Amino acid sequence: MTASPISTDTCFLRGTHAKKGRAEWLNPSSGAVRQLHYGRIILDSGSVRFKNQNHETGLICLNGQAEVKAGGSAFSMGLYDSLYVPRDSEIEVAAAGEGCDLAEISAPVEHSYPLQFVPYERVKSDPGLHFKTGATSFERTVNILIGKNVEAGRILAGVTFSQPGNWTSWPPHEHAAMLEEAYVYIAMPAPAWGMQFVYTDPKTPEMVQVVREGDCVVMPAGYHPNVAAPGGSINFLWIMAAHREVEDRQFGVVNVQPEYAGGGSGLESGRATK
Repeated sequence: MTASPISTDTCFLRGTHAKKGRAEWLNPSSGAVRQLHYGRIILDSGSVRFKNQNHETGLICLNGQAEVKAGGSAFSMGLYDSLYVPRDSEIEVAAAGEGCDLAEISAPVEHSYPLQFVPYERVKSDPGLHFKTGATSFERTVNILIGKNVEAGRILAGVTFSQPGNWTSWPPHEHAAMLEEAYVYIAMPAPAWGMQFVYTDPKTPEMVQVVREGDCVVMPAGYHPNVAAPGGSINFLWIMAAHREVEDRQFGVVNVQPEYAGGGSGLESGRATK
């Protein structure tokens, strides 16, 4: 019998928002991923410069303001603005105002895709990228930041915000044949917290984990619903990497847990139309 890839040792990272500078938190040597890399760039002042080599890169502003240079262009980034940077690029991130906190996601790709800046205001004006889904106890707002709106090879990313005390990623779904995923919990000031589940068999879940601001949970396989503690929301940056470049890079193509499959996934609005 093959061991499950899901375990606290390989799928849970505590407090990834706590280290200043540029820090890599997740890669194939440190967690249960094959393609997905995740890090943070947190600056009070100054700048960092790096080359992304054979990785396409997504930068997402989680707090503050940043000035980013890449591909011969400069971009001012504010809350939930995103920037897609092709492989073989030099990137410079400089703190603006009182500083910045950017998520850095990446994955190796064979091909190069266009540099693209995605303002959050543009996302919010597009009903295919910004939509509410779910019902009374599992209503949430989904924002696709780097998805069908961006030409890319592997990476997908967005932010989801729950209603207080609600479930999200419900009905439970999985997409392990195409995409690996991680959740990074954001905008959850203390005392907010939640519970994250990751399981292939609901009767014997491999992971049931308390999560707070800055934590990260990896979903290499399995269903992955979560729930907010009463009085607070569970909010997260979701980041994904496709196993097969381009072909598997599809948001919302999921398998819903059979007991709950009758009503769809709730993610249909975000799927690309052919």
